Amino acid sequence: MISLDGARILLTGAGGGIGTALTARLSALGARIIACDVDGADLSAPGITESHHFDLCDATATTGAAKAILASGTPDIVISNAGWTREDTLDLTTPVGITAEMDANFTGAARLTHALLPAMRRGTGNRAFVFIASVNALTHHGNPAYSAAKAALLAWMRALAVEEGKHGIRANAVIPASVRTNAWVYRLATDPTVMDRVASLYPLGRIVTTDEVANAVAFLASPVASGITGTALTVDCGLMAGNLPFLDAIRPR
Repeated sequence: MISLDGARILLTGAGGGIGTALTARLSALGARIIACDVDGADLSAPGITESHHFDLCDATATTGAAKAILASGTPDIVISNAGWTREDTLDLTTPVGITAEMDANFTGAARLTHALLPAMRRGTGNRAFVFIASVNALTHHGNPAYSAAKAALLAWMRALAVEEGKHGIRANAVIPASVRTNAWVYRLATDPTVMDRVASLYPLGRIVTTDEVANAVAFLASPVASGITGTALTVDCGLMAGNLPFLDAIRPR
């Protein structure tokens, strides 16, 4: 049975759609949530015992937040969930956008986890990093800079798993496919039917829910997964198993 009773869990992107689901799931399992997000994000959900507002794209703010978090106690588990993307295709990608999306989706996460490592090494018991990546890290679905950042996040996860295992620290990733969060608001504003078309690409005929992502994270963060490190768990309603449009194309007409 999964239990996170008493675990001190740092969660970035805590105010977003997946972050809200994670807060609910992890606190229900007994965790104490250290919620982190940008200024203006609502971090008042039940289960949050400590909150910090800062921008992962700001190196100074991130380092300062890490120090403030450690002053209250070392996290047992760090869930790197924050992410953001806007530039959908190469022709829409700008130099400024490349930097912004790399910082938001990889560099900030790497910087924060690196700052927490020395203290986590001195801990005992179940200690783990869980990174929220994306199927974009595996095959191209648009958003080139975001995709590159998520691929880098997987490489960072593997580095932690291999080099920090000697300290008893695990590192894994959850790889969701499309999830209806605020990241889709700008697309839906332009085309309210876009989610229906996207859902038709999935073998299960629907997209992933925030609760499904939260369940996968809870498993990898918990002692139940004590022998699992360096793994990327895909939660994608079957998207990466095959190519439905290709099958449709080759069916006899």
